[in-house]
Amino acid sequence: MNSFKINIIRELYENPNGLSEKELTKKLEITKKISKKFSQSLADLKKYGDIISKKGVWKLKNSDIYFSARVSTVNTKSGFIISQSEEQTEFFVRGKDLRGAIPGDIVLAKKTAEAYEDRSPEAVVLAVLQESKLLQTGIIVGEENMLMVLPDKICREPLVIAKYGNNPLKVGDKVVFSIKKRGERHFEHTVSIEDTFGSSENAKASAEAYLLVNGIHTEFPPEVLDETSKIDIDEPDEDEIYRRLDLRGEPIFTIDGADTKDIDDAVSVTRTEKGYKLGVHIADVSHYVKRGSAIEKEAFYRGTSIYYADRVIPMLPKELSNGICSLNPNVDRLAFSCLMDITADGKLASYRFEKTVIRSRVKGVYSEVNKIIDGSADEKIREKYARVIDKIPVMTELAAIFEKNRINRGAPEIDTAEPKIITDENGICIDIKPRERGTAEKIIEEFMLMANNAAASLAMKEKFPFVYRVHESPAEEKLLTLEDTLTAIGVNPEGINEKSSAEDLAKIIRNAKNTDKYEVINRIVLRTMMKAKYSDEPLGHYGLVMKEYAHFTSPIRRLADLSIHRILTDYVYALSSEKLVKKYEKFAFENAHQASVTELSAVKCERECENFYMAEYMKNHIGEEFDGFISGVSPSGIFVCIENTVEGMVSVTKLPAGDYDVEHGVILTGAPDGKLYTVGDKVRVKCASVSVNGGFIDFDFVQNDIADTEEKGTIEDV
Repeated sequence: MNSFKINIIRELYENPNGLSEKELTKKLEITKKISKKFSQSLADLKKYGDIISKKGVWKLKNSDIYFSARVSTVNTKSGFIISQSEEQTEFFVRGKDLRGAIPGDIVLAKKTAEAYEDRSPEAVVLAVLQESKLLQTGIIVGEENMLMVLPDKICREPLVIAKYGNNPLKVGDKVVFSIKKRGERHFEHTVSIEDTFGSSENAKASAEAYLLVNGIHTEFPPEVLDETSKIDIDEPDEDEIYRRLDLRGEPIFTIDGADTKDIDDAVSVTRTEKGYKLGVHIADVSHYVKRGSAIEKEAFYRGTSIYYADRVIPMLPKELSNGICSLNPNVDRLAFSCLMDITADGKLASYRFEKTVIRSRVKGVYSEVNKIIDGSADEKIREKYARVIDKIPVMTELAAIFEKNRINRGAPEIDTAEPKIITDENGICIDIKPRERGTAEKIIEEFMLMANNAAASLAMKEKFPFVYRVHESPAEEKLLTLEDTLTAIGVNPEGINEKSSAEDLAKIIRNAKNTDKYEVINRIVLRTMMKAKYSDEPLGHYGLVMKEYAHFTSPIRRLADLSIHRILTDYVYALSSEKLVKKYEKFAFENAHQASVTELSAVKCERECENFYMAEYMKNHIGEEFDGFISGVSPSGIFVCIENTVEGMVSVTKLPAGDYDVEHGVILTGAPDGKLYTVGDKVRVKCASVSVNGGFIDFDFVQNDIADTEEKGTIEDV
């Protein structure tokens, strides 16, 4: 369509009751010089069935296929837009049909194809209705003695720089740019350099650029810092201490990672005649972060702390998160305590929430506590924990009971390896290892689960507004896909159907234990499940097999926890249920939504930034060989995860020429010799190349580690 036709459709879309030719002429500012071309465009649109005319009024013929949408993603070949209707349907758009639109743009689009199987419906962009100001990332390149920007995503051609920033540029620099002047296609845009971060071969530079273009605040606004300075204190107020339940004499202590500075949970355990007394003591952040304050508004915007490599982007200023709100040892701290009575068989007999003051005995470290548990602790460690060491066997005992109960409930034990990225003093990635999770980590996890369960139970019992952590049942089609996938990789899908319970999934994982398919089955089951989120409705937690669940235990780093602390504070101070509903009904809905949105953004950020560091690490291992397994397949290549958790891809261009396609979601077929590439297969690969800037790692197969078709059977057999 030419610009005349697009503008006509745009005006008729924005005026659904129709416009006369005179009104169209006026709105489009048609002069006599171009009136003939305008009339021809009207005739063409009518001829091809786009518009109709009744009694001199022009309207869209099929108005339901036109819609406004927000551009969500754009890459070098295509993009996706999300309709602004209530359904928020996602449409696939080919690159040439995006008309130069970038993420964040509001566009007028036309639906061209319905959804098919697992493919999104398709559309073309007709016009950009509202231009986004979102920034983009790219690399400085040299083209014919001039510097240009090669975008990371929106197109493959370098763009002309119309305006340079304050910093000098050189080829290879990672930069952030804005669109200064738009063209009809992406490669016609001219840009303005907004910031530069140094070499694009540096993971730190790529990560910092990602943070900027995705609106992730790394610095706190002046008004937040001003408020923070007024509560940057060493000790709680004495008057406030006297108003609280004093637990400073109790053997309370914390257990965290060795480098943790924002300590928000402490525990205490005592064995009783009927079972156990368990205390989970959480930093009383809401006491310091007042409702409506600049600090709270910024915490709402951030929603969560972000952790990757050696970097923490905190939800709260470090003066609070590492200072007065952190449960540091041997100092008085205000806490919000969940005090529970646990039966001998690990059931929650009773609980109450109290505003308390505590004094942690020791800053425990997971690795040290694990040594105490397994008996390998030296005298120095035992001396450090002298005041609480007798509690560690009791904790271990109780956590084991909790874990047994969770397994008996049918909760799946998902076990996927997470990377631990190790950097040097310059922030360069020097090693990557699977993150270890010992008994001490599991103890704290089990205790936090119980406190979270108690918080949700109280809110549901008393019927006041709350922010719940919810995990809905998998969609029926996903469960059926799981059944098909398991069969395809040679695993008995017994018990898996469209109505499968969490216990059915747990059994699949349990049966795979100690087999070579264990890790990949964990991944497949995890993909089958819905993503957990936050809600003001108690929808239950499928993965934990709990009807009552919330996040109470990390208010330093999660908005959801800070939100329910605020609600629970008013409950503890005897605000009636009616007043709680009036005060917090809207609050709970808004905070649940924001916590869900920001969590997704943070998870994506952590994953993308870790990819930069993984590529940076592998840059020093190009040409080396590694053992791994096929972790995924697509028509464009085979994903391989090696032993240190790094994942790369073997492109189909590196395989013998064939018509490659994916069957059952886990088998790549189409090799000329009939060979099958199946998720879970053990392989050996060589690191061929990396792109730190893109976070990509390319592998080559070293040898034929994948069994021939005769040994594994054909796709029909599977």
